[in-house]
Amino acid sequence: MGSRRGRPQQQYPPPPPAAAAEGPPRGGPARGGGRGPFPQQQVPQGGGRGNQGFTGAPLQPPQPRDDAAAGRGRGRAARGTGTRHPGDGRGAARGAGTSSPAPVAAGPLGRLPPDLRQAMEEPSEPQEAIPASSKAIRFPPRPGKGSAGSRCLVKANHFIAQLPDKDLHHYHVSITPEVTSRVVNRAVINELVSLHRATYLGGRLPAYDGRKSLYTAGPLPFASKEFQITLLDDDNGSGSASQRRQRNFKVVIKFAARADLHRLGMFLAGRHAEAPQEALQVLDIVLRELPSARYAPFGRSFFSPDLGRRQPLGDGLESWRGFYQSIRPTQMGLSLNIDMSATAFIEPLPVIDYAAQLLRSDIHSRPLSDAERVKIKKALRGVKVEVTHRGNMRRKYRISGLTTQATRELTFPVDEGGTVKSVVQYFQETYGFAIQHTYLPCLQVGNQQRPNYLPMEVCKIVEGQRYSKRLNQNQIRALLDETCQYPRDRERDITQMVKHNAYQEDPYAKEFGIKISDRLASVDARILPAPRLKYNETGREKDCTPRVGQWNMMNKKMVNGGKVRSWMCVNFARNVPDKLARDFCHQLAQMCQDSGMDFALEPVLPPMSARPDQVERALKARYHEAMNILGPQRRELDLLIGILPDNNGSLYGDLKRVCEIDLGIVSQCCCTKQVFKLNKQIYANIALKINVKVGGRNTVLVDALSRRIPLVTDRPTIIFGADVTHPHPDEDSSPSIAAVVASQDWPEVTRYAGLVSAQAHRQELIEDLYKVRQDPQKGPVSSGMIRELLISFKKSTGEKPQRIIFYRDGVSEGQFYQVLLFELNAIRKACASLEANYQPHVTFIVVQKRHHTRLFAHNHNDKNSMDRSGNILPGTVVDTKICHPTEFDFYLCSHAGIKGTSRPAHYHVLWDENNFTADGLQTLTNNLCYT
Repeated sequence: MGSRRGRPQQQYPPPPPAAAAEGPPRGGPARGGGRGPFPQQQVPQGGGRGNQGFTGAPLQPPQPRDDAAAGRGRGRAARGTGTRHPGDGRGAARGAGTSSPAPVAAGPLGRLPPDLRQAMEEPSEPQEAIPASSKAIRFPPRPGKGSAGSRCLVKANHFIAQLPDKDLHHYHVSITPEVTSRVVNRAVINELVSLHRATYLGGRLPAYDGRKSLYTAGPLPFASKEFQITLLDDDNGSGSASQRRQRNFKVVIKFAARADLHRLGMFLAGRHAEAPQEALQVLDIVLRELPSARYAPFGRSFFSPDLGRRQPLGDGLESWRGFYQSIRPTQMGLSLNIDMSATAFIEPLPVIDYAAQLLRSDIHSRPLSDAERVKIKKALRGVKVEVTHRGNMRRKYRISGLTTQATRELTFPVDEGGTVKSVVQYFQETYGFAIQHTYLPCLQVGNQQRPNYLPMEVCKIVEGQRYSKRLNQNQIRALLDETCQYPRDRERDITQMVKHNAYQEDPYAKEFGIKISDRLASVDARILPAPRLKYNETGREKDCTPRVGQWNMMNKKMVNGGKVRSWMCVNFARNVPDKLARDFCHQLAQMCQDSGMDFALEPVLPPMSARPDQVERALKARYHEAMNILGPQRRELDLLIGILPDNNGSLYGDLKRVCEIDLGIVSQCCCTKQVFKLNKQIYANIALKINVKVGGRNTVLVDALSRRIPLVTDRPTIIFGADVTHPHPDEDSSPSIAAVVASQDWPEVTRYAGLVSAQAHRQELIEDLYKVRQDPQKGPVSSGMIRELLISFKKSTGEKPQRIIFYRDGVSEGQFYQVLLFELNAIRKACASLEANYQPHVTFIVVQKRHHTRLFAHNHNDKNSMDRSGNILPGTVVDTKICHPTEFDFYLCSHAGIKGTSRPAHYHVLWDENNFTADGLQTLTNNLCYT
C-alpha cells in the first residue's frame, strides 16, 4: 500500500492491488459461495437471479483483504494505539485493475451522444475488438482548477522541454534479411549513418526506433534509396577482422510522412482536443537515442552498473540502478519525466558459481540430483554465456538446455562414418583443456536438433542480461531495500541524473532542436483538510480529526461493532509456542471487545498448531471439529485466525482459498513478528480489520451523516472500485482475476461488498461487469457483477442508486478509450436490465499508481511542509502545470509517508454526467481514503 518505498519500475512482480490480489478479495465470497480456487462468479447470498430486477438479498458484509500480517506489505505499521492511516490514494477503488470483451445484451444507452451510442450498439462477439476510436468520444474538459485547501509549492520530477522549431520527416526502414533484434537493427543503421551521413544523408543525424521508423530534422536528399551494409560479427572476440563472420544487409529507406509539430503546439495550447501521438513519439525516440547506445534499455528505463552500486539479490542475481524517461504533454508545455529505477540482472558469474548460488550448495565436488538439474535448467534456459577456454576468443552462445547425462558420459559423432568421441576427449585433444568437473552435466547450446555441448566450467554468464522471471520474496525485499530512498535523496539523485545525461550536449537533441531544463518544475499545490470522523457515542471520544494522515483508537469505539460469537485459531508458525498463541488470541479478543465489537473472549476450540505443508487438511479437520460443537446449537463459525511464519510463501494464499472458498468462513492472518510483540497498537489494527470483515463499520464521515458531501449525500449514490490482477508474464496459462467492490450503505458510503471473477489470461477489460446467458427454460438471463452489486445496494439501503461513481484502477493511457467504451456500456446495460429507463448518472474515473511522477517538498528544511518521513503532507493535490493541458485530471497524495518517497495517485476523469467541480471530486476522493 501507499509508498513506503521508492519502488523499482515494474521490473519485478508488483504487490497485488487491494481487492484483486492473489486469492479471494476482501475476505472472500459470501457464505456458501462458489467452490474452487477461481470461481466463475461469486454472487451474494440469495442475490438476484435472472431478470428479477431490484430484488433478492443483500451481499455478505464487506471483507477487506489486506490482512494485518500476511507478510505481504499490505498493511501499515501503526503508530500509537491502533494508529490509522488513510487509504493508498486510490479513493474508493480498493479493489481495483483490467480485462477483454465478453458478449453483452442489447439495452437502452440513455443519454450517450449519438456517435458513442452507435459505437456501443454495434453487435459484439466474444473475441471482437472493442471500438476504441477517439472520434467516438471526448473526455471531459477540466471544469476549472480547484481552490479548496491551503496553498503551497511543491517540486515535481518534470523538466521543461522546449518544443523544437524543426521540419520533422518520417521514413520507413526495411532491413533484409529481417531480424527481430533491435540491437542488430540499431547496429545496421549506426553503420549506415557512420558511412553515409556526410554524403547520401545530406549531413542529417537521424533518430531510429530500432524497428521500421527513422526520423530526421529536415528532408533527406532522396525519397527512397537502397544501401548495402556489412556488419562484422564480434562473437568470437578475436579482434581480427579476417576471422570474424561478415553479415550483409540490404537497407531501404523510403519517405513516409511529415510529423506535424504544429498540431502538437495547438494541443499544448489547449486549441486541439487530441494529442498528436506521432509527434510525441518522434520526440521520445530522439531523446532515447543516446541513452539506448550508452545503457541497457528496457521499456522506458535505462540501466547500467555505472549508474550506481550493484547490490546482490541472492540466487545469482544482482540489482542495477537506472532511470526512467518519458516525454509528456502538460499544462506548462512539453516536459521530460525523469525518475530513478532499478531492476534485477543475472550476475556475470562462472556458470558453476551461479548454479551453486542458485542451489545454495557447493557443487564443485559432487554430481547433481535430478531436482537440482531441473532447477538449473529452468533458470539457465535462454541465458547467454561466453566460453573461457579459448583465450581471447570469447564466443557467445545462448543456452537451450542441460544434458541429462554427466559430462564424462557424453559422446558425439565426429564424422559420417559413425566415429564417436567423448566430450572430455574432444576438449583435451582440441583445446588442451582437461575438464575437472566431469560429474556435472553439460550446457546445451544451439538448436535442439543439433545441440552443441559445453562443459559448465568453461562458460561464464554474459554481463547485462536482465532477469525477467518472477523474483522470490527475499529478492523482492532486497530490491525494495536497495531502491527505497527518502524524498531528499531521491530528488538529489534525479537532479544528478539529469546533469549526468547532459541533454544540452546530446547530439540528437541538438540535431532536432530540443532543449531540456535541468531544474525540477515548481508546481502550485494545495493541502486538502482531513475529514472529521465519527465514532460510537459510547466511547470517550465520539469523533476526531486525523492529524498528518494519522489517528488512533485510543478512547474511541467503532461506530458499528460487528459480531463474532464463535471463532478459532490455527498456528502454522513452528516458532510460536502454544502458550504464546493462546495469550495472543486472548489479548486480541479483549481488544476487539474493548473497541466495541460483540466478540466472544474464548474460542470454540483452543489454538491448534499445524504444519504449513498440510494447510488444507489441518483447516478442514479443525473446522469440522468446531462444527461438531456448533452444529447442534445451529450456530456457524464466524472467524478463523491464522498465525503464519513471516516468510510464508504460498501459505497465505492457500489459507485464504480454503477458508473463504471451500469452507466459506472469514479469516484473519497474523505473522509471527506481530505475535511476539504483544503490542496494543497491533491488536487495535487487527481488530479494525476483523470488524470490517464481519460486517461492522469502524468509522464514518461526519459530513456524510450530516448530508454535506456534494453529489453524494443529496441523492442515493453508489461508489464502485474495480481492478484486474494479472499473472506474472512467465505464467502463460493462469487466468486474470477481476474484482469489483461497491458501497452498500448510504449516505455513509463506508461499507463495501466485493465480487471476483476469473477471465482470460491477461485480458484488460472486465468481462463480467454485465453478461447475458441463455437459460433453456427462461431464455436470456441477465447477470454480472455490476447488476448484483446494484441489487445488493437496493436491498441494503432501500434505495435505487441515482448516481454511480466508478473508480477504475490499473488502466494505462493507451487503454483509456477501449476501457471506457466497453465498461461504460456494461454499466449502462446492467442498469437497463434491472428496470426500464433506469439510467443513473455515471462518473468514470481512472486511478493510476504505476506512473513516475513524484512530488517533493519545496523546501526540505521547512518541517511544517513535510510529514515525519520528509514526504509532502497528506492531502496534497495538484491540478496545475504537470497535469493534462485540457482534460480533467489531478494528482492526490492522500496518505502520510512512512519509508521512501510517496507516490501520489493520478486520477483522470473519462466520463462525468454528474458534472463534478474540481474541488468536489478532489475533496470526495481524499475523504473516501479515510473510510
